[in-house]
Amino acid sequence: MNWKKIEIVNDQGEKVNAQAPVIVSASRSTDIPAFYADWFVERWKKGYIKWKNPFNGVSLYVSFKNARALVLWTKNPRPMMKHLDFLDEHVKNYYFQFTLNDYDREGYEGNVPDLASRIKTFIELSNRIGKDRVVWRFDPMILTDKISVSDLLDRVKNIGNQLQNYTNKMVFSFADIAIYKKVESNLEKENINSKEFTPDTMHEFASGLQKLNASWKFDIGTCAEKIPLEKYGISHNKCVDDDLMIELFSHDKQLMDFLGVTITEPSLFDATRQIRKSRNLKDKGQREICGCISSKDIGQYNTCPHECVYCYANTSKEIAKRNYKTHKENPLSDTIIGF
Repeated sequence: MNWKKIEIVNDQGEKVNAQAPVIVSASRSTDIPAFYADWFVERWKKGYIKWKNPFNGVSLYVSFKNARALVLWTKNPRPMMKHLDFLDEHVKNYYFQFTLNDYDREGYEGNVPDLASRIKTFIELSNRIGKDRVVWRFDPMILTDKISVSDLLDRVKNIGNQLQNYTNKMVFSFADIAIYKKVESNLEKENINSKEFTPDTMHEFASGLQKLNASWKFDIGTCAEKIPLEKYGISHNKCVDDDLMIELFSHDKQLMDFLGVTITEPSLFDATRQIRKSRNLKDKGQREICGCISSKDIGQYNTCPHECVYCYANTSKEIAKRNYKTHKENPLSDTIIGF
């Protein structure tokens, strides 16, 4: 999307042009809540960040002046939780995509807190901001010579049983390995004998998940999966989700106007709440099967030191750790790693 441009003054006192998005994503490219929470809050106070396009190397400025909604993606929101009062006051319209996987015994997420502590964090966050603003992601589902569909369902069951009162939604994806050569190479380096999901194993998993959800009653969706699983009560999800924003933030007229939403409240003559959307905001910068609406992602590749073996955003663990160390040496930079 071509976001509105405004003039800002950067940290060096220079007047520069900046994108001013209405929806900010933080971030698909790195875990800002886990590793860059303090930086993010300081940059929000400053009013902008500097972002480098990973594909063409061009840097640009992103202003928060027009931001009306924030989507936070994380595997460990604990460092961000001390800033929730700030978010409540200055951001207001935000929700978390909380990826809570269980690959502890395999060590596939080498620098992520243990499962029990992450579940505790999830529950605390849900109690603090409301379960409708914390989406549970099990992403991705990985099959290997040691992890079967049944194993995955057992792990999902364990987590789901503990989260059933603390979220309304579960989102998952099946690991796509062959199409991401970087991921395939990283798995091979770790001597992980991964297997691609087939339509049969996808349906097997979805059927098992449907049975588990009979007691949970979650709204379940897939992330960027083409296969139709509606017969199992599983929809195609939008992670940056205008429908969820309408549900949560309909009081924000500026956001609703951007989304092209008109809401007619119930009256004496019509007891139903009517919601009409006049804009198609699908993010054309994402994969065709991605359902997300447009947002501006402010993360950077090669900066997340979670050490996940399936990561598509890091060239290597070593580069990510080195860049994170660089950030710690200059935490007030207007960029994550001081480009």
